[in-house]
Amino acid sequence: MSDPVKYLLDEHHLPRFWYNINADLPEPMFPPLNPVTRQPLSADELEVIFPRGVIEQEMSTEREIEIPGPVREVLRQWRPSPLYRARRLEQALDTPAKIFYKYEGVSPTGSHKANSAVAQAFYNKIEGVKRLTTETGAGQWGSSLSLAGSMFGLEVLVYMVKVSFNQKPYRRAFMEAFGARCIASPSDTTECGRKILADTPDNTGSLGMAISEAVELAAQNDDTKYALGSVLNHVLLHQTVIGLEAQKQLEMADAEPDMVIGCTGGGSNFAGIAFPFIGDHLRGGRKVECIAVEPSACPSLTKGKFAYDYGDTAQISPICKMHTLGASFVPPGFHAGGLRYHGMAPLVSHLTELGHIDPRSYNQLECFAAGLQFAKAESILPAPESNHAVRAAIHEAEKCRESGESKTILFNLSGHGNFDMQAYTDYLGGKLKDLDYAESEVAMALAGLPSVD
Repeated sequence: MSDPVKYLLDEHHLPRFWYNINADLPEPMFPPLNPVTRQPLSADELEVIFPRGVIEQEMSTEREIEIPGPVREVLRQWRPSPLYRARRLEQALDTPAKIFYKYEGVSPTGSHKANSAVAQAFYNKIEGVKRLTTETGAGQWGSSLSLAGSMFGLEVLVYMVKVSFNQKPYRRAFMEAFGARCIASPSDTTECGRKILADTPDNTGSLGMAISEAVELAAQNDDTKYALGSVLNHVLLHQTVIGLEAQKQLEMADAEPDMVIGCTGGGSNFAGIAFPFIGDHLRGGRKVECIAVEPSACPSLTKGKFAYDYGDTAQISPICKMHTLGASFVPPGFHAGGLRYHGMAPLVSHLTELGHIDPRSYNQLECFAAGLQFAKAESILPAPESNHAVRAAIHEAEKCRESGESKTILFNLSGHGNFDMQAYTDYLGGKLKDLDYAESEVAMALAGLPSVD
């Protein structure tokens, strides 16, 4: 019993401030642009879809931004989340590596997404907003915003990517249990949805399409705002509680990570675990290898172009400089629905270009195999998205076994897979296969990039 497997912090160790990496960037980010004028966006323009408090965070360069008391009061229901030492996995792999994982599946919705949902619901509530619209892929963000909306008395409307809507009925049920309305996207409830369906009636949807529908409704109604689950600066900011807590917990374990790993779709959970460590290095501290892991079937960081692009299919959201496969690109229907986005967070993209992030990609089948290997050792079944981080961590631990090096690996287990049993049933039944995208589709999508001087 002398070797602990979990490191717990008391509630008073819940961070009082979010960490804003914008304050420490060696080169500033490229500004988001108005999709019509192609000029840098002003705060007033963003107020059409976002509350003022969120806009201030989106544009802030202050290193620390205080977490409001009501937000901390909700977060303490599950935060600080535990840090585990994966001792049984280390034994199973026969590796000298030390493997730690931060477990975000303890939140009420089973993932890290609630960290930002609570904050965004709070800022909308205090500004008199009545309804929130949003998109969701795997359903974790939609579940989290539905819960947060019920806490703050907000109506929530969720556009869920159609392929995931059909794959994950229990996620829909969770949202509806907390009073949200969940609609398969593309739908006939918006102009952009109707246009997509007229062109392709059997369209399986994409996050870009779902974003278009949610933004359209928010822009048309004065009492409605839009909430985004990843990609933008303020969302990544809210997630830094993960890495800030992990730093304190690693001190308890008398350990320093050699590498930090997170799966990446839009970038929120990766930024949450990695940005505090990258920030330490940018301020002159120790360098840690930060590995961003994405699906090979939607490889925006490893195969995408770093360019200005629309955040949505209908081209009504701001234009951002990011790694992208093109806003019109529709990823194949692999089970990690939360990673099926055509672009990567501008901040993650920018830091990758500056050499502070190492991107890599894996196929679906090897990620599911890694998730089951992890589950059998650690007793937690990961979400399909998190399996990508698990695969990279196991890969690095196996490299340590071959080299004899005793590296310390930290990864973010961003959520559990308890709502994803159909995916595991399909995998165990041999029904899943590795999916690929057509190079011609990406080329066509990239040909539609906006012209920016």
